[in-house]
Amino acid sequence: MKYILSIDQGTTSSRAIVFDKNANIKGLAQKEFTQIYPQPSWVEHDPNEIWGSQLGVITEALANSGILPNEIDAIGITNQRETTVVWEKSTGKPIYNAIVWQDRRTAKICDQLKKEGKDKIILEKTGLVLDSYFSGTKILWILDNVEGARQKAENGELCFGTIDTWLLWNLTQKKVHATDYSNASRTLLLNIRTLEWDDELLSILNIPKAILPELKESSTIYGETDKSLFGAEIPIAGIAGDQFAATFGQACLKKGMAKNTYGTGCFLTVNIGKEPIINHEKLLTSIAWGRKKSVTYVLEGSVFIGGAVIQWLRDGLEFFRKSSDAESLASSAPDNGGVYFVPAFVGLGAPHWDSYARGTILGITRGSTKAHITRAALESIAFQSFDILNTMKKSVPNFEIQELRVDGGASQNNLLMQFQADLLECKVVRPKITETTALGAAYLAGLASGYWQSAEEIISLWQADKIFEPSMPKNQRENLLENWNKAVERSKSWIQDSHNL
Repeated sequence: MKYILSIDQGTTSSRAIVFDKNANIKGLAQKEFTQIYPQPSWVEHDPNEIWGSQLGVITEALANSGILPNEIDAIGITNQRETTVVWEKSTGKPIYNAIVWQDRRTAKICDQLKKEGKDKIILEKTGLVLDSYFSGTKILWILDNVEGARQKAENGELCFGTIDTWLLWNLTQKKVHATDYSNASRTLLLNIRTLEWDDELLSILNIPKAILPELKESSTIYGETDKSLFGAEIPIAGIAGDQFAATFGQACLKKGMAKNTYGTGCFLTVNIGKEPIINHEKLLTSIAWGRKKSVTYVLEGSVFIGGAVIQWLRDGLEFFRKSSDAESLASSAPDNGGVYFVPAFVGLGAPHWDSYARGTILGITRGSTKAHITRAALESIAFQSFDILNTMKKSVPNFEIQELRVDGGASQNNLLMQFQADLLECKVVRPKITETTALGAAYLAGLASGYWQSAEEIISLWQADKIFEPSMPKNQRENLLENWNKAVERSKSWIQDSHNL
């Protein structure tokens, strides 16, 4: 019996999961790591802590399952996207902390590039809006702000990578510096039509090509783990950014299928097939995966603060001890009591893309309670996801959605899922296996190694667990959305001076 090991490196924790051929979990381990906030709106991670924690959970997951390293058929990697690491090629030592996707320090750089009209070129070539969310301006910031970095980069002495590349480099002990098309498509540097690093984009962002990783398909053999790590050389055969891995794990393999992941942020993706659609309504077009010499594109809307708003209520305001307690507290109030919470802690993502928005709680009265604020926080997650899907409906010809497949930690919250179905007026379907991000990486690796034979086999493994049907009266829904829209407008452009980001 052989198994697939999935490495799931997220924004707040490192995880490892062992799957069998029927996609059952045989072993799992997770470890949270440090979130670093040097200034308001700056978010960093220690790359060495990420690597160390990931190595630890791999060992723990194997021990928990009783499975030996030589029983692992292949490894799949999925990762927080856009988070940027630059390290020395000779030593493997990072020259600066990882700058996290949530970080807004490069908003001013983006503003200047927009003034120069570069955002239009970037959109047409990459499918992305010009925003500090993505890796490109983070690389630029590191090269310009770390002493000696630019000269070293131009001399070919540095490596850039998103977290998948950083893990791959360490797993192979410096032998492989590569990434897949899905992660590359979130850097602002990849031409998503030619599938190559683009010289014009590199010139705009003043980034030397020498620091970039090799481009590969998402389902292919990248290399093998160094024997010194686990005592066995295990093929690393699949890589995809977390939201694309979740789309694959949800078996959204046909054009028109949609999923929403409720994690630290929320990420709604729709499979748009083999041809990119460049969207001018501030939605993103990205490569979801590449396999068998072709790529699949998705349209995506990104919500920066999803489940993180519940973490903030837990840790920042100490409303409850465990995130899972949010549902019972919110359910103790019959409705939101007129309270609306826009969690724009690091600005607003799609479809607003306002780096200068900030978190806002409106409608508070003397009768407002923790329960009302918690309910408003949960509802904000669904409202933001509605805004994305509503924009997709307006901007994509003949766009219809029959059901939304959901995953991520907050998808276990029944109150939130029912509210989402009510807002969207469509079925919300939660699968039996909600570890879809890790599972997608496992599928991509297993297809490359021959562990699974076909996409049809993957589709047959997907099963629904619970279906939420819309039931809210139309006038109630419209009233909620009207008040939400008013709240969002009040949160926008709160920070006027970009120095205060």
